[in-house]
Amino acid sequence: MIQSMFSLVEKIFFLGKLVLGGKKFRQGRLKTKSGVIDTPFFMPDATRGFVKSLSRKDLEAVGIGPLVINTYHLYLQPGMEVIRKAGGAHKFMRWEKPLLSDSGGYQVFSLIHKNPQLGKITDEKVIFRSPLDGSQHELTPEKAIQIQFDLGADMLVCLDDPPPNTFIKEKIKQAVERTIAWAKRCKIEYKKQLKKRKIKEINRPLIFGVIQGGEYVDLRKYCTEKLVEIGFDGYGFGARHMDKDGNFLAEVLEKTASFIPDNALKFALGIGKPEDIVRAASYGWDMFDCVIPTREGRHGKLFVWKKNPSLILPLEKGEKKSSPFVKGGREGDFYKTININNGKYRKDFAPVDKNCACELCRNYSRSYLHHLFAAKEPLAMRLASLHNLKFYLDLMEELKTPH
Repeated sequence: MIQSMFSLVEKIFFLGKLVLGGKKFRQGRLKTKSGVIDTPFFMPDATRGFVKSLSRKDLEAVGIGPLVINTYHLYLQPGMEVIRKAGGAHKFMRWEKPLLSDSGGYQVFSLIHKNPQLGKITDEKVIFRSPLDGSQHELTPEKAIQIQFDLGADMLVCLDDPPPNTFIKEKIKQAVERTIAWAKRCKIEYKKQLKKRKIKEINRPLIFGVIQGGEYVDLRKYCTEKLVEIGFDGYGFGARHMDKDGNFLAEVLEKTASFIPDNALKFALGIGKPEDIVRAASYGWDMFDCVIPTREGRHGKLFVWKKNPSLILPLEKGEKKSSPFVKGGREGDFYKTININNGKYRKDFAPVDKNCACELCRNYSRSYLHHLFAAKEPLAMRLASLHNLKFYLDLMEELKTPH
């Protein structure tokens, strides 16, 4: 029987661990000012205040809950003056469900690491040039929190320093120390903003610290311990979850999740592929976001269940294939992808996925979608994006369902 476990902040409570196919998945319920979210959950990226090619009605029809918006991008365009005048991001976007605002740190630091001429990182702040018009800007931990309060997001993320995993350990350690120092400043500013804006406990946004440390488990552990001392509602896995060769950092993700207190949310930022979500969820991560479903959809790549959604989990050593789940952990084990632009779909009149109930699969054939992409009709990107989002939502439901 699943038992309830409440967090100290009374904003998050966990229902326990659901055992699926031999794996334990955390189940919980997150209360935000814009609604309740059951974990684990996936958030599409509405980076600039929209999910490309999709309307609010499209997102609601497919069953989307929370979305991720980006501080860096919205600060640059349309600018905070516009969003403040609109009454915040929810009103600007006409989205009533929860929003999580990413701090923009990953985007800023990626920009500078790729081209040092575009900015400078100091212990005090980040100075960067806008890729839109070349104008110079500064971002401090305090400013990142202030912007996110102006956005009115339900969940905020501290500004952090996400170094590339290819950096030597000494440089990654420096990024860890800066991340911790900035998290302290973010928490102080967070409390100031709550007081300044007279926000009561029941309506306060949740705040997340971000765990850095690259591929080094000891640095991830150290960073987690220091962030927990500061105290946050949740903790995110920062920087890339892949090594330089594209291998999934399974051990690092699993151990990092174990370092985070069980009464806190565990946010796997930027994850990702369906198989990576399954693996990360089995390690204890609760929240996921990624551009993959919509980005791939816009290019004609669609996710298709290999059979009526049955969750598939990584097969451990000595484990027999006796579970009601199909075992695996890679594309091909429980799903496949098809490129609808391939000529073989020109005369394929079957639905994209007979097990899917999205608008595309209920009404149109593979042949028709192939035709839409060949004709460069925008409807193609819309339908394909909706289908992929439905696939991801169905996957998350499988993670919550006993088999």
